[in-house]
Amino acid sequence: MENQVLNFDIELGPGTTISDDAIEIDLPETPFPLFSAIEGELVELEPYDGMEFESEEAAKAFYNSYARRIGFSTRVSSSRRSRKDGAIIQRSFVCAKEGFRNLNEKRTKDREIKRPRMITRVGCKAILSVKIQDSGKWVVIGFCKEHNHELVPPDQVHCLRSHRQISGPAKTLIDTLQAAGLGPRRIMSALIKEYGGISKVGFTEVDCRNYMRNNKQRSMEGDFQLLIEYLKQMEMKSSEFYFAVQGDGDHHCSTSTGNVFWADGRARMNYNYFGDTVTFDTTFRSNRYRLPFAPFTGVNHHGQPVLFGCAFLINESESSLVWLFNTWLDAMSGKHPLSITTDYDATIRSAIMQVFPDTRHRFCKWHMFKKCQEKLSHVLLEAPGFEGDFHKCVNLPESVDEFECCWLSVLDRYNLRDNEWIQSIYSARRQWVPVYLRDAFFAEMSITQRSDSMNSYFDGYVNASTNLSQFFKLYEKALESRNEKEVKADFETMSSPPVLKTPSPMEKQASGLYTTKIFMRFQEELVGTLTFTATKADDDGEVLTYQVAKYGDDRKVFRVRFNVLEMIATCSCQMFEFSGLLCRHVLAVFRVTNILTLPSLYILKRWTKTAKSSVILDNPHGSTVTSYLESHTVRYNSLRHAAFKFVDEGASSSETYDVAMAALQEAAEKVAQALKNVQRSSLANGLIKDSTRERGLRDKVSHANDVSLSEQVSEDFMDQKIRELSKELESASRKCEVYRANLLSVLKDIEDHKQQLAVKVHNVKISLKDSI
Repeated sequence: MENQVLNFDIELGPGTTISDDAIEIDLPETPFPLFSAIEGELVELEPYDGMEFESEEAAKAFYNSYARRIGFSTRVSSSRRSRKDGAIIQRSFVCAKEGFRNLNEKRTKDREIKRPRMITRVGCKAILSVKIQDSGKWVVIGFCKEHNHELVPPDQVHCLRSHRQISGPAKTLIDTLQAAGLGPRRIMSALIKEYGGISKVGFTEVDCRNYMRNNKQRSMEGDFQLLIEYLKQMEMKSSEFYFAVQGDGDHHCSTSTGNVFWADGRARMNYNYFGDTVTFDTTFRSNRYRLPFAPFTGVNHHGQPVLFGCAFLINESESSLVWLFNTWLDAMSGKHPLSITTDYDATIRSAIMQVFPDTRHRFCKWHMFKKCQEKLSHVLLEAPGFEGDFHKCVNLPESVDEFECCWLSVLDRYNLRDNEWIQSIYSARRQWVPVYLRDAFFAEMSITQRSDSMNSYFDGYVNASTNLSQFFKLYEKALESRNEKEVKADFETMSSPPVLKTPSPMEKQASGLYTTKIFMRFQEELVGTLTFTATKADDDGEVLTYQVAKYGDDRKVFRVRFNVLEMIATCSCQMFEFSGLLCRHVLAVFRVTNILTLPSLYILKRWTKTAKSSVILDNPHGSTVTSYLESHTVRYNSLRHAAFKFVDEGASSSETYDVAMAALQEAAEKVAQALKNVQRSSLANGLIKDSTRERGLRDKVSHANDVSLSEQVSEDFMDQKIRELSKELESASRKCEVYRANLLSVLKDIEDHKQQLAVKVHNVKISLKDSI
């Protein structure tokens, strides 16, 4: 037998594995040639026996063009090969609905089908068979035109698989629009307008999406190698540079195509200073940017975004994210942040729960608002007031009960109780609604502000048209610009003292501690206390409770609990817990209780001028003075607190008044006697030492002799000695203050000189780059 028949089933059009009705298909890079290559006089012909073609491809194109006019899709059914050289000598092209689906195939028989597809093969007999002749031409040896199903009308024929082809000009236009940042939907709209209708475009949005995806994948594979080479060069320049590639134990491996993480020395150092709160920004994965780039950022002591490392998310599975977070944690010496902010994503949430179980996880509120605009666009069209009401409902409530009531009110007003999206974000409310997050630190100046670190570090550098090959230069420019802004803020803080608005010692103290921006925010709260009143509402003996409200407006009242002995104050607004700065409500209570300076508990180093310095400079007013004020204030407030309570009870009747006055007189006499005993005790100890030195007594002088000696001293002599010792103590104190002031001045000069050198070095670097 000369020829052997080999039967196999392949599609004529794009794709080889899924049926006509599938949503996602893979288009070949080079589709078969269109029938336009065939002579014009054959365009309207119907196939017939004996019809000749120059090649197999010409026959295939002719039959597919014929099928397009008639309204059906084609595919290759079978072929025959020569036993001599294996060359194909016969082809059969059939209707795509030819034959029947084999439901007993091994690959599907014992496997659960998650997404069953419609049966499209109905046993259609339409076929065109061609065979090669000795002359080299292909001739039709069999043709059947009858179909056992309805044909597709002309306005729908472009949806058939074998006719969904992206032409060369269409590819060029898609490439151009994709580079400009347009998504598949907008590109299809442009193509429909350009070609004059969807039927004339020749393919669907799914085909466009797949073409763009394949383009991006091919481009990314090439750019990935460039990224690895860039990171290797950076590692050679600095021993502090860290990078890792998922999928291989050797992080220097360049053959992996998994996730990539890197962090330079500055990023790792910044994390030591400001790593209490972190943002994992995945905005750049969206269609707007189309870049698998995700930076880890935070907030520095000027309130500016600061970088903690970067990642390229080639693989976004949960296991890959777990690897990424563990790798980042390893680069940051295993130090867990207090809080982390991310986009609303179930996979990210699951990975964070595994790697950061004790870290407070928050979804970015502004990303939630943006997604609500997409998911509830129909509501916004029908009711423009919904967006404003929704924002107020999320941002304004001061308590959980107030939020819950407002939420139900908004849902009822706009009939959204059964909306699945609303239900899903409500179930996650504890991770994005501000009222549930006030007890955690996020380094934000207010509950309702937008986090500056979220999607802002690379603003103005990475945009919709940025690809991976352009990214490196833009990345370095962004780093240089951010570093320059921090140096500038350091210089302004160092060289330009802020203007004080009150005579408060606390304001002066804060101006010497905080950076300019943070001080201005604190100053705003301090000045705000002038319009607030603090009224004592409760006193349980240890903790005072004050109701703080704006003067003339008692509708919005804040509760401040103040432990006088421990100098600890908490407010219902929880601003300090959230931002690290005291609110005006606590400051108002400090004002009425004579707290003149900020207790050290409420001064976070991360907001101070010395946040990044290993030398901790004291406040210009001195830690000794501050400690004295704090200790004296504690004693004063404790006595004042007890005295007020005593006065209230003593003044209740004439009998209690007489008893109270007698007790006060007795207490005054005892305090005077105690003060005199303290002075005498100090004098006695001093005289013992003086007498011992004068008489040359040795170390074995007994305690009994010391006591007897002190008893022999006359009161006049003791008073004289008290005055002498007081003068010596005063002189010694003045010397200590001078020495301390000199030491602080030297340390301050060293720190100032260090910052000036940093500015000069940075300017020299910029000058060298400009000259190059």
